[in-house]
Amino acid sequence: MSSEDLPAADRFPWWCEQMAQDIVPSMVSSPHVGDFRSTVTVAELGRVLLTTIDYPELRSVRSSAMVRRSDPERYGLSLILANDLYMAQRDNEARLHPGNLLLHDTSQPMDTRALPGTGRGEMVMLQVPRSTLPLRPERLNPLLAQVIPGGTGMSAVFARYIVSVAGVIGRGEVGEREVERLGEVALDLAAATLASYIDAEDRLSPETRRQALLARIEAFVELNLADPELTPATIAAHHHISLGYLHRLFQHRERTVAAWIRHLRIERARADLADPRLRHHPVHALGARWGFPHAADFNRAFRAAHGVPPGDYRRQTLGAGAAAVDVASMNR
Repeated sequence: MSSEDLPAADRFPWWCEQMAQDIVPSMVSSPHVGDFRSTVTVAELGRVLLTTIDYPELRSVRSSAMVRRSDPERYGLSLILANDLYMAQRDNEARLHPGNLLLHDTSQPMDTRALPGTGRGEMVMLQVPRSTLPLRPERLNPLLAQVIPGGTGMSAVFARYIVSVAGVIGRGEVGEREVERLGEVALDLAAATLASYIDAEDRLSPETRRQALLARIEAFVELNLADPELTPATIAAHHHISLGYLHRLFQHRERTVAAWIRHLRIERARADLADPRLRHHPVHALGARWGFPHAADFNRAFRAAHGVPPGDYRRQTLGAGAAAVDVASMNR
């Protein structure tokens, strides 16, 4: 939904109504009331809501009276994507930058200000019912309106996950059967992220801990695909688990750990082979870039996955221009 689909005079009232429905009622003011430009995307993922918003400079105040009149009893865990945001809640206040995470509680008054910057502000927010978190409110209160770095540990895994889910939802790539599962994983990752900041991992269910560990493993593999030494054994050692337990984590998945790593590497290489900007890179170099240091191994794995050698795939995809490049690289 975009305010730009409406007449300029209707945009700000529309946005205030959407925020009241999708997040919480609040008193909103902005220097852009006359022409308020914003886009809001809300996805129901089972028990949680995933909301992506862009917005201009504004201030939103939720008073005690508003809390008493209407409270969905939810926590919001947001990733700031663009421009700075200020929030005050309870006795806490913070100025957040892109890449930071922010926790708020709809059951308590708050003051939020989207600060001026280059372009519009943007965030992606996971809204979680208070009752679904296995963490006591008094333990979470110190995290409200505080800077939670989004680039390390579970925070980075959570941030990466909600951005990727928002992306596939925006592109319409999520089927109805996948929606609830995506939400449950997001809920598990949110709980694990918050628990890691209050030393309460022992409060998490075994399933939540398992999902959090799987997400950390997936992020680690994605970051280290280019390393030819990335194997199930090194993954298990890095995460301080046995090799047998690692395999059990993947036993209900379509691929084993090793097959999944090989699949990711081949798909990354396939994308590079189809990229016209990389047409001057030799085929074997693109294989080595994704963890295949030996050309023969790359050729064999790619042919098994796609039915043709990587050089033929490049020629079919890019056309005659790639053929000359491949011949030149073979003659070096």
